Amino acid sequence: QYPQDKTKDVKMPVELRVNIWLGLSAVEKKFNSFAEGTFSVFAEMVCTSLLSYFRFGCELLYLPWTCSLLTEADAGHTEFIDEVYENESHYPGGEWKAAEESYTDVNGEKAPPPREFTCPLGWMWEDDAWKSDLNRAVDEHGWEYGITIPPDAKPKSWVAAEKMYHTHRRRRLVRKRKRDLAQAVTAGRGISSYEDQEGWEYASLIGWKFHWKQRSSDTFRRRRWRRKMAPSETHGAAAIFKLEGALGADTSVDDGEGKSSDKTKESATKVFGANTPLVSCYFDRVYTYHLRCYVYQARNLMALDKDSFSDPYAHVSFLHQSKTTEIIHSTLNPTWDQTLIFNEIEIYGHPQTVAQNPPNVVIELFDSDQVGKDEFLGRSVCSPMVKLIPEEDITPKLLWYPVINNGKASGDILFAAELILRDKGGANLPILPSQRAPKLYMVPQGIRPVVQLTAVEILAWGLRNMKNYQLAPVMSPSLIVECGGERVESVVIRNLKKTPNFPSSVLFMKVLLPKEELYSPSLVIKVIDHRPFGRKPIVGQCTIDLLESFRCDPYTTKEDIAPQLKVSLLSAAPRQDTIIEMEDTQPLLAAQRFYLLIKDFFYLLFFKEEEIVDWWSKFYASVGEHEKCGQYIKKGYDTLKVYDCELEKVPEFNSLTDFCDTFKLYRGKSEDNDDPSVVGEFKGSFKIYALPDDPTIPAPPRQFRELPDSGPQECIVRIYIVRALQLQPQDNNGLCDPYIKISVSKKVIEDRDNYVPNTLNPIFGRMYELSCFLPQEKDLKISVYDYDTLTRDEKVGETIIDLENRFLSRYGSHCGIPQQYCISGVNTWRDQLKPTQLLQNVARFKGYAPPVLSENGRKINYGGRDYTLEEAEANKILHQHLGPGEEQLALHILRTQGLVPEHVETRTLYSTFQPNISQGKLQMWVDVFPKSLGPPGPPFNITPRKAKKYILRVIVWNTKDVLLDEKSITGEEMSDIYVKGWMPGSEENKQKTDVHYRSLDGEGNFNWRFVFPFDYLPAEQLCIVSKKEHFWSLDKTELRIPPKLIIQIWDNDKFSLDDYLGFVELDLHKTIIPAKVPEKCNIDMIPEYKADSSQKAPRTASLFEQKSMKGWWPCYVEKDGSRILAGKVEMTLEVVNEKEAEERPAGKGRDEPNMNPKLDLP
Repeated sequence: QYPQDKTKDVKMPVELRVNIWLGLSAVEKKFNSFAEGTFSVFAEMVCTSLLSYFRFGCELLYLPWTCSLLTEADAGHTEFIDEVYENESHYPGGEWKAAEESYTDVNGEKAPPPREFTCPLGWMWEDDAWKSDLNRAVDEHGWEYGITIPPDAKPKSWVAAEKMYHTHRRRRLVRKRKRDLAQAVTAGRGISSYEDQEGWEYASLIGWKFHWKQRSSDTFRRRRWRRKMAPSETHGAAAIFKLEGALGADTSVDDGEGKSSDKTKESATKVFGANTPLVSCYFDRVYTYHLRCYVYQARNLMALDKDSFSDPYAHVSFLHQSKTTEIIHSTLNPTWDQTLIFNEIEIYGHPQTVAQNPPNVVIELFDSDQVGKDEFLGRSVCSPMVKLIPEEDITPKLLWYPVINNGKASGDILFAAELILRDKGGANLPILPSQRAPKLYMVPQGIRPVVQLTAVEILAWGLRNMKNYQLAPVMSPSLIVECGGERVESVVIRNLKKTPNFPSSVLFMKVLLPKEELYSPSLVIKVIDHRPFGRKPIVGQCTIDLLESFRCDPYTTKEDIAPQLKVSLLSAAPRQDTIIEMEDTQPLLAAQRFYLLIKDFFYLLFFKEEEIVDWWSKFYASVGEHEKCGQYIKKGYDTLKVYDCELEKVPEFNSLTDFCDTFKLYRGKSEDNDDPSVVGEFKGSFKIYALPDDPTIPAPPRQFRELPDSGPQECIVRIYIVRALQLQPQDNNGLCDPYIKISVSKKVIEDRDNYVPNTLNPIFGRMYELSCFLPQEKDLKISVYDYDTLTRDEKVGETIIDLENRFLSRYGSHCGIPQQYCISGVNTWRDQLKPTQLLQNVARFKGYAPPVLSENGRKINYGGRDYTLEEAEANKILHQHLGPGEEQLALHILRTQGLVPEHVETRTLYSTFQPNISQGKLQMWVDVFPKSLGPPGPPFNITPRKAKKYILRVIVWNTKDVLLDEKSITGEEMSDIYVKGWMPGSEENKQKTDVHYRSLDGEGNFNWRFVFPFDYLPAEQLCIVSKKEHFWSLDKTELRIPPKLIIQIWDNDKFSLDDYLGFVELDLHKTIIPAKVPEKCNIDMIPEYKADSSQKAPRTASLFEQKSMKGWWPCYVEKDGSRILAGKVEMTLEVVNEKEAEERPAGKGRDEPNMNPKLDLP
């Protein structure tokens, strides 16, 4: 890292190899055996001197210190460029002549002429002669021009263009040399060449950069002195431990700027009398290695150019050496196929240690830019394979390594490296790979992937949702597909808005692809817009990595797999020569009719409760809530499939992309923390299969054939919204008021008036119908909003459905097929085609012979197998709504073909502000009907069930054996009895009788009527209660509770609170059957309490079935943890609907109309 500049976090200035020994201080001696080299401690001091009166002064030196000289500039390099500048001058208007100092270095200091340069020992010239360097800001001959400004005798700045006032010019002459591996390089040559020098380095001013050769402008010089230190004891731990506290960094907290570092320097100076000693590790010998890096390809790199691509190259570093691959232009998936060779690498340490922990190879990828510096793409680290025996028959394997940029994945690189221990002459090294260009080695055979000739078929269906490029819409695009160095281009779409599909949909190309899937290159899709004046900008691109999912066996027949043609069941009308010919309607068989008559008779006999069968009965029966579905299941009606996810996420339906997939298109340079922007979608698919090596063998058959019409289709879309689950709260009360908003292209349906107040689990029960053109209006967006009166409505979440995928899918997802073919009732057939017609289409798409129907219509031969009507009707209850038998049988066959059944899908809602967090779920389904096939069947009625008005009439006649809670003046026990009653949820409508005063035996007479109106759902057997939670609430909150009646007996007190005596709670669906006489009324009649466990459970009955009940019910009270009888109440319970209440009116208490029955004073 760069501590001074936090913005340079993407750079890696150095990689450290560290060998750490951790042990107790008691075992310090073991460090000596652990260390490979010899540790030495040196004290250092730098001697400085200033130029005064034309001579340098110097501080006192401490002998016998030895000079530490620098090495040459070519140290550690295998290639080096020698340079010298040729200088000329003239007076304005004169001719150019050699300057006073004809040859200088870059700083203007005198240098030897090129002819006096000799090639050092161990080097050889690579260039035949000196050449002018033209790769600089110079003219065509390599000259640059300048002018002297007094008092300087030499120009300080140079320009490439010559002017009349220029007096000096110079050009750079270069000559390249390289290491001669055949010559032995003597050690210590760098020192011997400086034996006549004193180890000084010079600078023009204090604080400037030092150089080793003295110049005339230098005023400051320095040299370093080192002195080896020996431990005072001959035995014991390593000397390095004696320096504890001086070598390591100060770990104390830095409470001020610079205080910690000053303290460390002060302590080190106090201990040693000088600066901190330097610890060096010396090895007996150094081993030379040979490294080969195999850079094959990369994929999914970042786009850093405006044309959506990059010009990547790889910079490979290993220890102190580095090399660079060639630049691949305009691609995010470059294939270099290049071997980088590092000839001589000196590594200290035993080879076995290096083999166990080799240094890392660092691969840094950059985007080459013609203007400005290259941009960083990412970095990857690889550990090389170490071969201590070069002849060993093992080869490295190419692997994908992730490319990381600023902590984020930025692609992958296919790379391998091997580190080989070489001898002195390098004779044991493997032969060099073949060259693709001078000094550009390819990845050798055995390491590079093995390829085979492969066919790639592209179904280029069309483009969707293309965004503007450079403020202009994309109008005339074409498609380019690249893979493995090959490319193919589609025809141009003339008008994208009118016809977004390609006129010719199938493309084909032959590619050499690796046999092993690991090495498969990426498949690149580019979209080019054809604009005026010949401009063809790239407006979007996509990279597909995994090609395995597109591989297929071209010789597999249609009978062996699912429908190969992958076209919608709706894409083609049935053929004219139809084999199945039958009447549209056929009467039921006599046995079936007799069965239905018997069934209806028993139903009317045993089920007197009002029957409600609607679509919600079907839904609740399908989700297992049988208490809400009434008699739906017993009648033998079919159910539907409720998926807990989106239909496209159901595994057996292959994401509904069996005909074509949807690929996101990206464009342009991405920001540091942002994902690349999606600029459109490509609809298409691929088929990849191997081609025979022998050209005489016929090619396999093409895979994309008999495609549906790619023209626009006008469709009717029905959207059924059932309910929402677990919505995110939007209001302060922790609830929301949701409603539905639907949009397709520019068509919007906003159902704001039908919002559901105060709920997180609303039941919508809405069906919306609209028409659209596919594929132009393919995206159906369904949003849930929160209704607000004063502020703007907030979006809870949304979900998007691709209507085109559902229309084209071979799974029949446009309209799920039910379990039964019904011509009436709640399950009426709603598809445009009958089951027999659908079966013909499926047979044709699979390549089967047309289905053949028997004469009696009870058997169909399909796919070489006979299906019978008895098989279809097995274990099923027949009812009066069923259609003809041949349609039932065809539907039975269709349900074995893997088609989408009649269903409800559960879609997750997402918000643009929190794209990955669920905002709730929506249960719904969509039907898509093309108008070309005629009108569809009637839609389902999924309107929520509406409660009906019912009235519960309770007549309290008498009480008996009521607890006596008071004492009279004479001391006798007595009670002033009255009865109170209400239904839970309607506490504000509590009613009570008049008071029966001074009952001495617990008997009371009332003849009093309670009237409780309530809203009731017969199918769900629940009461609907709507009330405001607060006074200031705008809407009522709806609750669903079981219908119950609570009766309480009280003792009236004039001067204190009334005393509670007992109660009974009656469930109107499981009402306790009352006793006819009070003597048989006891506490054992209460279901929750039985005095004797051996007794049978009390009998109950539904008041809605009985309509009316009269008798005695026990009341009880809790006392000392047990229930005791508190009294008996004689009542008449009666449930009437709104119509019956109007026909037989009755008032509260004994008020008018006092009838049905008339109540007299007791």
